[in-house]
Amino acid sequence: MNWTVIENNQKINISQIPAITIEQLRNDYNRLKYRLIGFFGKKEEENTRLYVVLCDDNEGKIYVSSIVFSRDVKSYEALTKDFPAFHNFEREFYEEFNIEPLNHPWLKPLRQNQDKYSFFEMKGEEVHEVAVGPIHAGVIEPGHFRFMCQGEKVYELEIMLGYQHRGVEELLIKSKFNNRLAESVCGDTVIGHNLAYSQVMETLTDTQITDKAQIIRRIALELERIAVHIGDMGAISGDMAYLMGASIFGVTRTLVINTMLEISGSRFGRGLIDVGGVNFDIDETMQEKIISMLKEVEKTVDKVTKIMLKKSSCISRMERTGIVTKEQTQTIGAVGMAARASGMMLDSRIDLKDKFYNLDYIKFNASGDVHARFNLRYLEIKQSIEQIKDFIKILKEYKMEKLKVPYGVISSNSFAVSITEGWRGEIVHCVITGKNGELVRYKVKDPSFNNWYMLSLAVRNNGISDFPLCNKSFNLSYCGNDL
Repeated sequence: MNWTVIENNQKINISQIPAITIEQLRNDYNRLKYRLIGFFGKKEEENTRLYVVLCDDNEGKIYVSSIVFSRDVKSYEALTKDFPAFHNFEREFYEEFNIEPLNHPWLKPLRQNQDKYSFFEMKGEEVHEVAVGPIHAGVIEPGHFRFMCQGEKVYELEIMLGYQHRGVEELLIKSKFNNRLAESVCGDTVIGHNLAYSQVMETLTDTQITDKAQIIRRIALELERIAVHIGDMGAISGDMAYLMGASIFGVTRTLVINTMLEISGSRFGRGLIDVGGVNFDIDETMQEKIISMLKEVEKTVDKVTKIMLKKSSCISRMERTGIVTKEQTQTIGAVGMAARASGMMLDSRIDLKDKFYNLDYIKFNASGDVHARFNLRYLEIKQSIEQIKDFIKILKEYKMEKLKVPYGVISSNSFAVSITEGWRGEIVHCVITGKNGELVRYKVKDPSFNNWYMLSLAVRNNGISDFPLCNKSFNLSYCGNDL
């Protein structure tokens, strides 16, 4: 058997992970048609072991295997030329371990790039380049955007990131149990990353948290989704000069994050989740406040969205702007809300069969443009509101359960993976432990890692003035990509 099959939040001994060849990987990936969610290396004495993690979304199963490169092996035939979803994964692996994927079509530095990055160039009398960043106005994080244009039309956008060198994965290894660090991986996804971290550490320590804690965590996850989606709808409104929408959505988002403040003491949910459970209860009084707030939020979002989707000035800016097709989305391995807006049905809450959720895929016109990404946010807000109401009904049954339980000792020589559906898409945390239970490899994959190239595809053949609108319709993370 070339692969060990596990479920989300399940650990195995590393001896259970088979070693295959790169050609076996190529053949299996082509045959199985499962989705790539992990591709990262680890030094083992004089060798390098490449771990590969695939997801069977139909069955909710995770497939794990590995490839051993001896110290004298410095290259292999790139997978990307046959399977473009590997493109960033192979670039990252090469950057970290200097094992070259030969004939990779875009083998450029992914993060360590400031001194040696060669931009794509176009030739022609009317072709010109527009460079934006890496320093942007306000508090936007650093990233460089290089547009190849003819007149106002964008033919190619190349995005160079890699300015945020925080060393998150090494810090997670050194600190062992550090939820405050985990919730800082990506500042607008506090709950999503902290939940994935807590779950993978609980898996490694055989810690069984209460259903009450599980439900409170998921209420927070959906509140985070609602808050960011509303904020993004406001940002999209602002970028097409619909200032009423920008103002009202901004105020409405505040109602949600202020409720999170009442629950945990932080508008972004910092300090709420720890390994072993949660630190704050949602009692009956708080439950009533949440329900009341959600009613007001839903009413406002409904009203403003329906007005916007009838205004020709808004529709004309969003429809047929920034289109990414379903085929493109699937080919590059995009995930999350942006992928669903192009017709790819991927949601780890559904696909990996989270028992606490009662969700179905939203049916709508997945046209892959700004309009679809705007409309899907609106529909996901409504879906999350209904899901939170269901959670609160269930929560009443567990009011006597503990919020938090002690966590155990980390298992030795183990591998575990935890996948959480953050508001952008799937968040993947993979951990490998050593013989004494120490963390020896911690790998984080934010959905932005998959989706930045999707933004490049979206702006092709659009006017350069549409870039801010396209960009806001994805709202990808710089630090989540750079780590």
